[in-house]
Parts: sequence; structure tokens; C-alpha cells
Amino acid sequence: MSDTPAFERIQAEITENPVMLYMKGTAMFPQCGFSARVVQILSHLNVPFRTANVLEDAELREGIKQFSNWPTIPQLYVKGEFVGGCDIITEMFQSGELETLLSDKGVPHQAAA
Repeated sequence: MSDTPAFERIQAEITENPVMLYMKGTAMFPQCGFSARVVQILSHLNVPFRTANVLEDAELREGIKQFSNWPTIPQLYVKGEFVGGCDIITEMFQSGELETLLSDKGVPHQAAA
């Protein structure tokens, strides 16, 4: 792993925030459908999460892909562990695996009724 400023920032963010989403846009204004879907899932589960907008920082946009060795954005981290992108998060949500992961990691959540 490299010691670039982007890598240091990512490591700090995923360490400090139990649920961290690297996305295009912001939670209030997602800039792509995939990012919007992951925000919608996390919001539905009432998961407290932080986001980083990769569109505002080219170094971060490239750095996160190298950090996770995953080519696409969004990318979700739970308790410092890379979980996946939109397709994986969607599948995990639909199967109930995402709630199980959040519970196992001690992340508060409550599915909206």
C-alpha cells in the first residue's frame, strides 16, 4: 500500500467512521444512480454513515480505486473493511446479509417500516 496523501486520508476516514461511503456526489445530491442506490439502502436501514465525494478530488477518485483494488465507485466500508460496490451492496441488502454484517460489526441500524 502506498503512502500517498489520498491513501492516508482514506485510512483515516475508514478508521474514524464506522460506515464510510466513497461516492459520486453527496448523500443529499448523488451524482450517479449507483451512488444514489447505496445511499438509499443505507438510509432505509437508518445507518449512520459518512460520505466522501470523489468528484471533488481527482487524487481521491484514483486513490480509492487503488486502495481497495476495486475499479468502480461507489465503495462502502464498514468498520474499516471494504464491503463492495453498488451491485454487491444491493444483493446483500436484498438477501439480508447487509443487516447481518452491520449487526455483527456493532453498527446501529433499524430498517424503516
